[in-house]
Amino acid sequence: MILQTHMPYDPADRPRLPGIRPLEPAEWLLVDDAFAAQMAERERLITTGREAVIAECPGARPAILEALEVILERLPEGYAREGDDVVRPDGATAQIDRTDPLATLGHLVQDDICIMQRPDGGDEHVLTAAVLCFPARWRLAEKIGRPLIAIHEPVPEYDSDLAPRVQRLFDGVRVGRPLWRVNELWTDNPTLFQPEPPANRPKWRGAESRYLRSERQCLVRLPETGAVVFSIHTYMVAAENMPSRRPADAPAE
Repeated sequence: MILQTHMPYDPADRPRLPGIRPLEPAEWLLVDDAFAAQMAERERLITTGREAVIAECPGARPAILEALEVILERLPEGYAREGDDVVRPDGATAQIDRTDPLATLGHLVQDDICIMQRPDGGDEHVLTAAVLCFPARWRLAEKIGRPLIAIHEPVPEYDSDLAPRVQRLFDGVRVGRPLWRVNELWTDNPTLFQPEPPANRPKWRGAESRYLRSERQCLVRLPETGAVVFSIHTYMVAAENMPSRRPADAPAE
């Protein structure tokens, strides 16, 4: 079991969907008290089940490489870089391998990294690449290469009104002006790698559950390729460590 002792925000105190707020660029990538344990789990998943956590569409490599370079430039305090070696805050060394940039990202930062691109003439951004070690009940293999609306099916909240608003947000992300949002997912299963879709709805239980899983999701526009990096920092905190709790019947996502 890998748990944080706290979150740097209260997910119950967030704007209505899609819940987007501006983010200071220097606050994009975080290191928390579960860093070492989460990184060890990421390395295990990439090594033993790469096909489940890494996917890339043809033509996505330039955006992936740009994302790697941007992230290397914005590593938070606690990292030290010497050439193609990066010493992480847990003391482990991650080697930069530009022939395998998604795995490099997976070994480098605590966040899952998804690359979203809008094809020429396309109406929506498409998930073109990802290293996704901590899926919240969805399979990367089923979402890669699909547009925003298809990715979110069948999430009830992602309806005909919300979908265009989310696409406008992706279109509107500006270089140097990232955005962020969080969700609130109550569960009795603290496992981070949960790719199996739910058998029924609602996907997540109410606040009577023992753990709060929350994803800190950031949108960062890459200046050269124009792709959007959708990063996901996953928190899992025991309910007793949360300062506030939503009613048990509150929407989870």
